[in-house]
Amino acid sequence: MNTPETLDFIVVGAGISGINTSYRLQTELPRAKFVVFENRHSVGGTWDLFRYPGVRSDTDLYMYGFTWHPWPYPKAIGQGSQIKQYLETCVAEHNLGRYIRFGHKVVSMSWSSKSAQWTVAVSHDGVVDEYKARFVILGTGYYDYDTPRQAHIPGIENFQGQVIHPQFWPENFDYTGRDIAVVGSGATAITLVPTLAQKAGRVTMVQRSPSYILTVPDDDTSPAWMHPFLRIWSTLYSWFVILFCRYFPTAAQSYLLNKTRPQLPESMGIEPHFMPRYFPWEQRLCWAPAGDFYQALHKPGTSIVTGKIKRVTEKTIEMDNGQVVETDVIVLATGLRTLLGGKIDIRVDGEKMDWAGRLIWNFSMIQDIPNMMIVMAYTNIPWTINADISMNRFFRVLKNMQKRGARTVVPRAPKDSPMKTEPFSHLTSTFYTEVEDRMPKYGTAGPWKRKENVPIDYINARWGDTTTGLEFHP
Repeated sequence: MNTPETLDFIVVGAGISGINTSYRLQTELPRAKFVVFENRHSVGGTWDLFRYPGVRSDTDLYMYGFTWHPWPYPKAIGQGSQIKQYLETCVAEHNLGRYIRFGHKVVSMSWSSKSAQWTVAVSHDGVVDEYKARFVILGTGYYDYDTPRQAHIPGIENFQGQVIHPQFWPENFDYTGRDIAVVGSGATAITLVPTLAQKAGRVTMVQRSPSYILTVPDDDTSPAWMHPFLRIWSTLYSWFVILFCRYFPTAAQSYLLNKTRPQLPESMGIEPHFMPRYFPWEQRLCWAPAGDFYQALHKPGTSIVTGKIKRVTEKTIEMDNGQVVETDVIVLATGLRTLLGGKIDIRVDGEKMDWAGRLIWNFSMIQDIPNMMIVMAYTNIPWTINADISMNRFFRVLKNMQKRGARTVVPRAPKDSPMKTEPFSHLTSTFYTEVEDRMPKYGTAGPWKRKENVPIDYINARWGDTTTGLEFHP
């Protein structure tokens, strides 16, 4: 170990969260000394990792883009390569690259109450160095970059063709003329099917249960100066849609199904392929730009099979209902493995931190963990919205520390409180529910309550109470 470099802030991750955090630290605290450690060799996080055919955003980029660098392109739904280029441009034009250290993997973080500092161990080229910092900001996302979700599919080990996880799509994989089965019905599957159908021989989407698929416009002719206003409009519109789905679920379901029917081939009805078991926004809506998914269904080689997989053989997928799907390639678009903190070993005064059951303070700090912020996102509004709201709140916490002469701030849950808890996500998607026992929770009152009202959350972060639930120590 070398003599530790001492910093004010350490940011982990150079994806959406890390880039936004860097810009805000540079702008609000120009004298602060900070670095961004990124395990990969390029910026972008998700958009650097995902390379499967057709990869794109599942929300509009007016909301997803940064307020300080509006989305500049005429297409509101961005392709993965376009989003990656946008993020690289943001870093270059705002001189953020000077803070980022690529190929640096944060292995562990250890807090000392005595020194009021984090000691962070970072691996780079096989060497582990230590760094000291007052604060650590985790911009590590919400899923495992190394291991995809392992869905239980009977007999998958018997398949003699190629099995692909979209998270690790093979470079230069030529699927021209191949028969492909896409297992899954979420955003990844809805993106893959129309793209694969352009060159593949046959494409079959094998789904256990359907999702709601909403056709959205694929382009926009608004001038660039209007994009900041479109961000506000898109955010408010999405919020109202979510409220409508929550309070009028039957009407929302009828609306979506009525929009779906006329886009289907004559031979295909709503049942069973487009009738989800849940109401809209109990799980995420899937987007089909310009209805590309429905258009693909009109091609002779594209089809859907709905039901439970009985087993996979050497060359087929057999369903419980007797249907058989012959295929050369199986693509497992079955979701992501949910994970917080990027597998970092986090300890406080020698005690290992477990995420499970800890309360979340104001959507940005974790119960009993000092001087650490984690950037999280709404489940139904783009990631960047809360990334920015969280930074507003964070700077106000720092100002409160300065006023009090405090070196340490730590969220503390009220003792002997009858307050109930709520799960990490209110969505019923399997990749959330299956890890619920390993995730932090929300309370039902005060700063521990789930944040899901964008306008109110923004106001509270800028001008509301940012001291309740926190302990300040000199």
